[in-house]
Amino acid sequence: MATKKTATFTLTERVTITAANTETLASIDLGSYVDVGDRQALQVHSVDFIFQGTTAEERIPVTLGGSNGAIMVQVTDLNRGGLVFANDRSLCASGHIDYLGDGGLNMETDLYPDNFGKGSDDGRYVVNDELYITALSTILGANKAVNVTVRVEASIVTLGAKDFMAIAIQSTAADN
Repeated sequence: MATKKTATFTLTERVTITAANTETLASIDLGSYVDVGDRQALQVHSVDFIFQGTTAEERIPVTLGGSNGAIMVQVTDLNRGGLVFANDRSLCASGHIDYLGDGGLNMETDLYPDNFGKGSDDGRYVVNDELYITALSTILGANKAVNVTVRVEASIVTLGAKDFMAIAIQSTAADN
């Protein structure tokens, strides 16, 4: 289906949430990696989320101010302008932390990009020119922020004409 043009590399972007219950948006520009004319796509192998407080050293419980709450983050290949349901075809990855006021943390990372194996063809092909990140925290302590770093492990591939067209159509159809 795809011919690799590069070895695996990592793209990163940090989102800083400064207000509770307000979606914070960011993006990763893929214009240098995706080329429609050459049927070049970005193959996303995995996505990791790193949750930190106001500073790199601050722990999440301090940032959240001791109350029950949650931090959610999603990566999509279409700009939805906010969080989406898990059945949205544009969803590439998502993560979630629940914080219990007594100090307990529960972290959930979904198994996206549908990558259950370690084969070279595993992953999600992206033909759009940006990845969109949406993050939200339901609570924040006074003068605090939550920083979420998104680390995308990817490579550049060339797709066959039919495969590229199928992915492009699916991506466009997901926009409706």
